[in-house]
Amino acid sequence: MSLVSVHNEWDPLEEVVVGTVRGARPPAADRSPLAVGCAGRTGGAAGAGPGRWRDAAPVPWPDRVLKETEEELEGLCEELRGLGVTVRRPRTPDRADTSGRTADGHGHGHPAHHPRAGLLTVGDTVIETPAAPRARYPEAFAYRELLTEYLVSGSRWISAPRPRPAGAVYDPGAPPGERLRELEPVFDAANVLRLGTDLLYLVSDSGNELGARWLQSAVGGTYTVHPCRGLHASTPLDLTLLPLRPGLVLTNPSRVNGDNLPAVLRSWRRIECPVPAGTGGTGYAPHRSTWTGTGLLVVRPGLVVVDGRQRELMRVLERHGVDVLPLRLTHSRILGGGLHGLVLDVRRTGTLKTYRF
Repeated sequence: MSLVSVHNEWDPLEEVVVGTVRGARPPAADRSPLAVGCAGRTGGAAGAGPGRWRDAAPVPWPDRVLKETEEELEGLCEELRGLGVTVRRPRTPDRADTSGRTADGHGHGHPAHHPRAGLLTVGDTVIETPAAPRARYPEAFAYRELLTEYLVSGSRWISAPRPRPAGAVYDPGAPPGERLRELEPVFDAANVLRLGTDLLYLVSDSGNELGARWLQSAVGGTYTVHPCRGLHASTPLDLTLLPLRPGLVLTNPSRVNGDNLPAVLRSWRRIECPVPAGTGGTGYAPHRSTWTGTGLLVVRPGLVVVDGRQRELMRVLERHGVDVLPLRLTHSRILGGGLHGLVLDVRRTGTLKTYRF
């Protein structure tokens, strides 16, 4: 029986993969991570035209940041195990992995910190997505043993074609949200949210229209991929909107309004996320989103894991009948992601349904 079975963002969790920052190094400067990570910002390399991205050398993450983050990830694992969830971890990258060289010899690899960024589970299928930042290419190798195990169990495993390494698909000089050319499919797994038979897909600097077309062809006629335009220039989608249970969605009021809310969600009740409390330092470009603290993880309908600093968010959720489990994620802003991105759903109870009200 397939160990992979995921149909939405809220059914009770049974098995997950939690990322790691062991052996982590920041991505080297090249046009692909800056076109994505600096979307919507001006000044410096982020707002420069072609070529200026070379000035944005990576700043190493301090050992203290990595140590504290790994300890907090272990705490997350223990809490999930206590809730009856099977927790898997990627293997620790070896020296060769952490060199992070891509096919064209460029770039340091991302850590295996955000499995949801490069791996997408839909039904019984795991999809390796064609990520926009080239530095993500080696990242999936940290999960290779797990993916093989899932394949042997009866799961499907698909790897999307990687974008060509020449960089022609990226245009850092274009306006935010338009920096991916339509030359081949490109998208992060984090651009996708599951609503049963409906899949939301963020069209942005981290996912182009061809990526949505490829995903539709991969998942087949059982699913409908909904390209979401004009929501956010960068990534991920879960910091813009996140379904909590059928009919209830958390939205980022700085990005989502009545005009750009995806049509399949317009009959859902909306909770507007409060402005987040401080989420750590910002001196480690290109990841500077102030909304990483809102990337919560739904354990089951009525229970979510939340960054413990987001007290106002917790109060709002509780007023809507959602219990919260607060945990620390001290350096989420430095490392560029929230709790939702740290965890790959492998298996949730439940069956495939359509949630259109």
